[in-house]
Amino acid sequence: MFGALLFGFVATAEGLIREPAGRAAAPISVSTRDLARTVPVDGRHARRGSLAGPASSAGLFTQFALDLATQHQGRTVTVLQAGCTTAGEELDLAELRARGLRLDVSLVDDETAASRAAVAARPELEEARLIELRLLPLRPRSFDIVQCSLLHRVANAEMVLWRLASAVRPGGLLLLRLPDPASAFGFLDRRLPGFVRALAWHGVRPGQAGPYPAVYEPVASARGIEMFMSRHGLAIAHRGVVSSARSTTRPGLARAAGRLLAWLSRGRLATDHDELCYVIRRPEDRFARVLQ
Repeated sequence: MFGALLFGFVATAEGLIREPAGRAAAPISVSTRDLARTVPVDGRHARRGSLAGPASSAGLFTQFALDLATQHQGRTVTVLQAGCTTAGEELDLAELRARGLRLDVSLVDDETAASRAAVAARPELEEARLIELRLLPLRPRSFDIVQCSLLHRVANAEMVLWRLASAVRPGGLLLLRLPDPASAFGFLDRRLPGFVRALAWHGVRPGQAGPYPAVYEPVASARGIEMFMSRHGLAIAHRGVVSSARSTTRPGLARAAGRLLAWLSRGRLATDHDELCYVIRRPEDRFARVLQ
């Protein structure tokens, strides 16, 4: 296993060194490190327009959902989880229910071998629908909250994001979390050979279904997301970077490889985080200004 990981890292490092400057810079030319430099904001207290450094997106997403629910007291809050097999606890549905919210939750994911295995192994996902997401029938403006944690692992990602965003009601929330392709770990995820990714996945997530595809189309980046939101008139209520629990439990070799890649990239690849999180609001007024 060590030899395979070493081979994969060497191949990846050579790709980074040889990669044309324009291609390497494309996903990281917009503000990932600007976000990381901002004063950290605890996720539970983030508010509209705030910027955050590494923080807890679980508390962040849950707090925004609670704030939304206070505006619709007495009615059921509709939630769509797209990428339910990897959603984790970014949005704490149990806490929302414990606070007295009535939730109507729909679970969907892309149809892959990994997602089928995850659904088969987890009883709480038995009602999940696996489908080609660009073909998923979604009624426009039909959900209060849409959570997406799969943007980096699907093809036609911009079309998928547009369909998910269109399903958000005016005043509702689109919650995004994905690996940052501009981080060292994100770079490894999208560039490692497949068999090395599989070894790394099972080393970090023993017993979990995977690995999932690593597609990383242009929209699955800080630049891509913010350009998409600007074009479609959606308001960025919060944007920030996250150090996931996995980033601190990775084997020492993986962490060392990340630091070495950051050095080889001359600082272009970040090591202080590995994921991006966004809270997007669909304005009730279509002429509302998008916060940047």
